[in-house]
Amino acid sequence: MRKTTLIALLATALIGLGCGAGATDEAGDASGGDVAAKSEDKKAEKAEKVAKVGDPARDGKFEFTVKSTKCGVRKVGSDLLGAKAQGQFCLVTLKVKNIGKKSQMFDGSSQKAYAADGTEYSADGAAAIYANENAETFLNDINPGNQVTGVVVFDIPKGVKLTKLELHDSPFSGGVTVALN
Repeated sequence: MRKTTLIALLATALIGLGCGAGATDEAGDASGGDVAAKSEDKKAEKAEKVAKVGDPARDGKFEFTVKSTKCGVRKVGSDLLGAKAQGQFCLVTLKVKNIGKKSQMFDGSSQKAYAADGTEYSADGAAAIYANENAETFLNDINPGNQVTGVVVFDIPKGVKLTKLELHDSPFSGGVTVALN
């Protein structure tokens, strides 16, 4: 009797899997248009998230406002302590406000910059330490309602111009885009 029960259970499971696979295939075929529509919705949503210098832009628990950008900087810090650019430093002065209900850590190294050709540049956390008097952009906990203003530094090749920033409240957030031109 045990073998019969086991065989019946296995047969039921196989039939269930077969029906489930068929249902999945049909659902995939039926929703083909829905997938395309959802893709278009995501593109439109991303396009809506583009801000300009001076405009507040939100990602997660942070509201970012890019105050200014300055490229072509060769060195940050003092003569004794500083960092020299491999190419040129682009200094992005940024206001970060916690709009959430809990403390959130701002990490300048989670920010990204892009050139017109789509090349992505990482923030230079070591240079940012020298560019900020109080380490505003280096692992700074910001309590709800509070804000900090600091400089995020990007070391990019000479002759390259940044066209946009992607600002994040954490390393894994979706980010918000700020156009620089």
